[in-house]
Amino acid sequence: MPWLESAAFAVLVQAGCAHEPAGKLGLASLTCEMAQRGAGKRDSRQFMADLENLGADSSASVSIAHTSFGGAMPAESLPEVLSIYADLIQRPHLPNDQLEDARLGCLQEVKAVEDDLAQKTMQQLRLAHYAEPWGRSSQGTEATVNGLSIADVKRHFQQLYSPRGAILSVAGKIEWARLKDDVQRLFGDWKAAGASMLTETPPPRTYKHIAVDSSQTHIGIALDAVPYSHSDYFQIRGAVGVLSDGMSSRLFTEVREKRGLVYTVYAMIHSLRDRGAILAYAGTTAERAQATLDVMLAELNRLYDGITADEIDRLKGRIKRALIIQQESSPSRAGSIALDWYYLSRVRTMTELSKIIDDLSADSINAYLAAHRPSHFTITTVGRDKLQVPQ
Repeated sequence: MPWLESAAFAVLVQAGCAHEPAGKLGLASLTCEMAQRGAGKRDSRQFMADLENLGADSSASVSIAHTSFGGAMPAESLPEVLSIYADLIQRPHLPNDQLEDARLGCLQEVKAVEDDLAQKTMQQLRLAHYAEPWGRSSQGTEATVNGLSIADVKRHFQQLYSPRGAILSVAGKIEWARLKDDVQRLFGDWKAAGASMLTETPPPRTYKHIAVDSSQTHIGIALDAVPYSHSDYFQIRGAVGVLSDGMSSRLFTEVREKRGLVYTVYAMIHSLRDRGAILAYAGTTAERAQATLDVMLAELNRLYDGITADEIDRLKGRIKRALIIQQESSPSRAGSIALDWYYLSRVRTMTELSKIIDDLSADSINAYLAAHRPSHFTITTVGRDKLQVPQ
């Protein structure tokens, strides 16, 4: 992206929350926090000061599959910032005397979810719909986070912070030859750990109600879809866009505008590497919760009756605008490169993506929908009253 004066990177290591032992949920997040508290020749304070002095806007996060670190900075700062993160993912201090401070930060995240019932609903929905450990959330629980030790953190780091399956993506104003040399120098001696093996447990996929004394009710619905790597992904992505993208979408129009049932409603595609789902959410009052659930299920079923050409044509413009905006941002592009490599083992160009969007039609989407009608809905509600769910 030579027209920019910035560069951005994302580095993903296969140390996400799916790899935590069952009794140590939240360990990936605690290890991520501890890894940023000094590395290489820098203590915790110097680590942060050097990033600030280099103009780096850094970030870190934990997902199901990965622990990710990234940053955006002036292009000339990229080599030095990469050297700092090379230390972080290979030589962190993991200081024992900062474990409790890091734990407090993780516990705040746990409590934030408990206070955010919408987020809690969707967390519980993923747990009910996906096989364990793929439905997990990164926060863990108060009990599991309180039980973690520095030995747990060091073990998680030693076993999982490895070049095996790791991805480094860079976008922006870069010198490709120099960048390759820098990466070889900084990461060439990184030693691979043994492969991590995961065991799946089938999901319950039932209706689950969590009783909370509240005037609001939160509704989550999940049904099977295909992952990003699947050849039909953009067919179902287009259908869900008709359902939920923008103020002219079906859910917004039917559930909120016409009936006034909700204050928030949406549906989205959620993708893991080898499986995917449509996840839908609505927030409403306890009195309107049953009607909201009924209408949402009706709209999800009606989607599979088909969409119109006008609906998909409106959606194409919104998707293309989002792609253009992404192309102007080096952090967004670095992130999309990394995820493309994870899902596809290659990187889609903007030209390829634009053609995929252009080729979408009501006929192609309707053919997919007709062949993949849902046979089951997973439903989670959080609120005062349990709802009536049809068989």
